[in-house]
Amino acid sequence: MSFNLVYRKACHLPVELEYKAQWAIKEMNLDFKAAGERRMLQMHELEEICHNAYENSKIYKEKTKAYHDRRIIHQSFAPNDRVLLFNSRLKLFTGKLRSRWSGPFTVKEVKPYGTLILWGKKGDTFVFNGQRVKPYLTEEEGREAMLLADPPG
Repeated sequence: MSFNLVYRKACHLPVELEYKAQWAIKEMNLDFKAAGERRMLQMHELEEICHNAYENSKIYKEKTKAYHDRRIIHQSFAPNDRVLLFNSRLKLFTGKLRSRWSGPFTVKEVKPYGTLILWGKKGDTFVFNGQRVKPYLTEEEGREAMLLADPPG
């Protein structure tokens, strides 16, 4: 009562506030069965969302794999073919106009799964993936291809 006279406000002790908060929580969560069912429904919905996300990512991976597999150019090489090798380390150095293809190299042996063993200029051998090489066309082969490509006039 003296608090009310001095400050002209009602005095609320922390114990009273805590009791009122507990009472409000009890009133809101009185039906434990309905709250449990609602929580289980939320858990099942979350599980379904995770399952749908997993299925969508699986479909996306399959489509991108099919797209990349379609873009792979299947080339067959035989021993003594001349090839150019893609130089992937060139991007570390400047030189925009330098060719990214080095060579020509000669195919020594063709291994399974597209692996090639190449002869270097000094007679040493290298093992490379077949996707990093392309056929080397000599000037005579290039001229023949140009003659075939010209339209009749």
